[in-house]
Amino acid sequence: MGYVSAVPPPRNDTGAPEGPEARAGGPQATGALGAPGVPGVPGALGAAGAPVGRSGRRSVAAALLSGALGATVVLLGSGRVWVRGTAAVGGGSLPVTADGQAVTGLPAALAIVGLAALVAVFAVRGTSRLLVSALLALSGAGAAVAAVLAADDRQALDAQAAKATADTAAQVGALAHTAWPFVTAVGGVLILVAGLLALRHGRTWPAMGGRYERDGGAPTRRPATVDPDRPEDLWKALDRGEDPTR
Repeated sequence: MGYVSAVPPPRNDTGAPEGPEARAGGPQATGALGAPGVPGVPGALGAAGAPVGRSGRRSVAAALLSGALGATVVLLGSGRVWVRGTAAVGGGSLPVTADGQAVTGLPAALAIVGLAALVAVFAVRGTSRLLVSALLALSGAGAAVAAVLAADDRQALDAQAAKATADTAAQVGALAHTAWPFVTAVGGVLILVAGLLALRHGRTWPAMGGRYERDGGAPTRRPATVDPDRPEDLWKALDRGEDPTR
């Protein structure tokens, strides 16, 4: 004589008893659209969603790398010698040089603005993110244009010559420009690329602290629904420390 239990077998949503084959994910455990082994989930859903997630992560990484590298290049290039020459002193000549900061401080200032905007992109949403992304792109474009326009400037070198010779009318001869202004311009272009990526893909990027914005705290867990007609639900509620009679 077999064992007879007063507890009814577990039921699924369709009312049919769940056998060992269904619990094990056998032939009966098929999705609503025929996806084997994934109950209720179409087989193409994961494949369709995965490329979007990878694309978003790639754009975030590319923007961060491009923006940070561009700002570093601009700040480094602005501190290097952009132009050199010689100033006549008595019967001889004195070599003089001028770095990027002496020629123009605009690229370095815009690089700092770009760095701040790159961080702020992840702290805002919606229209604010669009505006910050535009500021990031404009900072890079401005730094690149300023570096190129100042590449053949000689006023800073004349000022250095006047200071070295104590002659306000002193002028520099044998003028030579270095490649650092153009290296600085490349850094500005990298910042511009980061801004364009933010404008194109920024709406899909995550925001810092986004899951705490709605209620100001950690999300609360809703208690599971207990069906009094299902003994297994009653036991699970007791295991969780809940009162199933409430």
